[in-house]
Amino acid sequence: MDRHDLDESINAEHVATIHQEDLKIEHEFGCKGLTYWFDDQRKTAFCLIKAPNKAALKEMHNKAHGAIPHSIIEVDPNVVESFLGRIEDPVKAGKEQLNVIIDPAFRVLLVVDVFALRLDSINLETYRNKLKNCYSTLQETVKKYNGRVVRGSQCSYLCSFRSVAEAKDCSFDIRSAFESISLPSDLMYMKIGLSSGVPIASGEEIFEETIKLAERLCQVVSGQIVVSSDIKELFENEHIHITNDSVRYVNPSDEKFLHALMDFMDDSWNRANLKVHDFCSVLGLSKSQLYRKIKSMTGKSLNTFIREFRMQKALTLLDRQQGNISEIAFDTGFNSPAYFSKCFFETFGTLPSDYIRRV
Repeated sequence: MDRHDLDESINAEHVATIHQEDLKIEHEFGCKGLTYWFDDQRKTAFCLIKAPNKAALKEMHNKAHGAIPHSIIEVDPNVVESFLGRIEDPVKAGKEQLNVIIDPAFRVLLVVDVFALRLDSINLETYRNKLKNCYSTLQETVKKYNGRVVRGSQCSYLCSFRSVAEAKDCSFDIRSAFESISLPSDLMYMKIGLSSGVPIASGEEIFEETIKLAERLCQVVSGQIVVSSDIKELFENEHIHITNDSVRYVNPSDEKFLHALMDFMDDSWNRANLKVHDFCSVLGLSKSQLYRKIKSMTGKSLNTFIREFRMQKALTLLDRQQGNISEIAFDTGFNSPAYFSKCFFETFGTLPSDYIRRV
């Protein structure tokens, strides 16, 4: 898939014409143009092309019309379809000769995560059945609002929407449905993160930056439904007013801090010698500033945030049976399996040894 940043004078017919020029000579370069997306508001176009390599794609574009793409990434067509809804030109999209397509690739992404709080009081079979019910209900709800489930696991889901209004309404319906079929909130809870963007920005994966932000909003920031600054702007542009106190808006400076924090966490979370000073140095904050910022964003102290982050990682490893308790303790940044078990018990209300026997 490639991205073209277009001049303000370019319209849908221009892009359709360029697409047809590609199709005329694509065979010369071993390429096959599958389809494209054009966004007149943002003046971007994204082409989906089967090509032997990036050089062949560029050469085809150059010979056909001279419009060299600004960036190119390798994508899985199935993943593209799950986000954007198609991988071929729609039939008779516009004028028959040109088949003009006005279909932006801009999407609103919704991430849903389900977290277990107290494992001692949960019958695992009941818990898993609840999660299956959640997934089934989520699929129905997303479809109701014209969205697409891009991927889903037991406890985490990624969905794609064309409309910010439908994504918003879907978020509230998902929460209501979850509350009606799930276990009590002191045992498990759901969070939702919303962000928006285009398939190619600066990353090497489709919607990479948008997915990352939605996931981090969901996993880190306190609040039931956490909304990015871009989504808030879309709400304002469409005159969508939300007074529900379950929604939390994140401003651009908080997003910048969130990314800096989580980039460091992703690289360092399992270091046994991780210190507060390390965070201060990387984030450029004093100790008191760091504590206030972490508390404001997560609702937790820094030490609690680190410990719970590690505990969720440990829970995943235990579920996948990736090592014994001692190995998982060391893999998650604990010097002592005994201390690891103590922290696990304080977090989930059960010992890891007891949890493993129930898995």
